[in-house]
Amino acid sequence: MTNQERLQMEIKGIILSTDELAVYLLENDLMVSDSYNPSDKTQTRKIYETALSILESISNQPQLMKNYSHDDQTVSQFHENLMARIDQLENKIRKMKIEESKAANSNGCFFMLFNQ
Repeated sequence: MTNQERLQMEIKGIILSTDELAVYLLENDLMVSDSYNPSDKTQTRKIYETALSILESISNQPQLMKNYSHDDQTVSQFHENLMARIDQLENKIRKMKIEESKAANSNGCFFMLFNQ
């Protein structure tokens, strides 16, 4: 699975061109065709950050902030649901950064600075 395929899993239902996906991935230091490694937490966090960027771009389109009806089904409060998903991703990313910093600090190395 490539980074692009993993990103598409995260943003299911959002249609973007291959070039647009490539730009979002490159902005987060990910190569489109590189293989996705689920055990690499940094890479996973970057995928989430890329999905967050896409959702934030969508939230900047006021014409999307309305209720939709399709075949007797209504999707209401699109904006509220979108903002809730953005908040969820931000929290997930923030927690991943904290976990990464704890792991980096637990390797037994530390730095002390003394002022004389």
